[in-house]
Amino acid sequence: MLEWSESQLMIRDAVRKFVEAEIKPQLEQFEHGDTPPYDVLRKLIRTFGMDEMARQRFQHQIEKDRETAAARERGESPAKEVRKSRSDGGDSAAMQILPIIELCRFCPGMVTAMGVSMGLTAASIMGKGTIAQKERWALDLLTMDKIGAWAITEPGSGSDAFGSMKATARRDGDEYVLNGNKTFITNGPYADTIVFICKLDEPGVEPKDRKILYFVLDKGMPGLEQSKPMRKMGMHSSPTGELFLSDVRAGRDRLLGETEGRAASAGKSGAKDTFSMERSGVAAMSLGIIERCLELSIDYARTRIAWGQPIGEYQLIQLKLAKMEVARMNVQNMVFRHIESVSEGRGMTFAEASAMKLYSAQAATEVALEAVQLFGGNGYMSEYQVEQLARDAKVLQIYAGTDEMQVRAIARALLAG
Repeated sequence: MLEWSESQLMIRDAVRKFVEAEIKPQLEQFEHGDTPPYDVLRKLIRTFGMDEMARQRFQHQIEKDRETAAARERGESPAKEVRKSRSDGGDSAAMQILPIIELCRFCPGMVTAMGVSMGLTAASIMGKGTIAQKERWALDLLTMDKIGAWAITEPGSGSDAFGSMKATARRDGDEYVLNGNKTFITNGPYADTIVFICKLDEPGVEPKDRKILYFVLDKGMPGLEQSKPMRKMGMHSSPTGELFLSDVRAGRDRLLGETEGRAASAGKSGAKDTFSMERSGVAAMSLGIIERCLELSIDYARTRIAWGQPIGEYQLIQLKLAKMEVARMNVQNMVFRHIESVSEGRGMTFAEASAMKLYSAQAATEVALEAVQLFGGNGYMSEYQVEQLARDAKVLQIYAGTDEMQVRAIARALLAG
């Protein structure tokens, strides 16, 4: 894939018009008014039929799951699904990625809020849950009728999410009693459905060796407290909060997979798959930020006069613009590669997703900061959008695994190869 197809450009232009009409005029409210982004995101999803496409994919998956379960009961091997045509797969992947790019030109935080709800939270349930659990919780998340949160990070844990995890699940008859504190949880203040990740309280077993379990919790459960939105450097349109669990009782029906063995087997590997999906999405987010910063910088270089001529006539400014364009091309090619991989039925390895995130997050941050520098004093003022994009870009080097953790994942794969 070398460029967007004509149909993909039509989708892009339609989404861009929506963003310009529905989000850009309210940007100040999303940035500084503590306005949750969910209503406008739901409008976006319904305007472009993304909810109906999600329902169709969900129904197809449930039917496939039922056929697989029936085949296993009969002692037969499940039938293999016929891969979609390459063009269909490519258009489907592009339809998911283009809204991300366009939203990130103005409001990257919205992509984080939407991605955690429709992506990470729903994907955990779809990947690890039983058919009954998928039907109970996943579809409402995939259509954004309900808001989801994926709770793994704890105070003091950071990148060592599993090793330092203190949240626990204690058996109590047919139920579990959950305790713990989670922080930096996207959608935490408003989430209707929460995937809570913790360790089984196993006496005599070293904490590092205890089973990792996933539970699905609903807002309002006794003992579950969701904090108010936290104040942050950027991504203000993505509500972030803390979760406090004090003796929350959860039946086995809330344990993803409904058995400890099934749940634990998907523990760390399941989180790894989730991180891989999230890391791939960062490239699309980065591309939106880079494109907008370059667009604003070109316009400013043409119109800002210094020493009698536009600053775009000076070589140092030209160098900044040229480097921005190189970054845009590189990140766009990574996005194209991802779309092609999806269209051909190939997933990215964990190391590939990490490499994609490492480069694109650094590129977005560097381009945004250079845009601020090019704008000079104006770039430091909130009246100019590059100030917001520079703040928003920085977190791409932190969440879904810091730059340092990406380096570790890439190097380990290389050395093991």
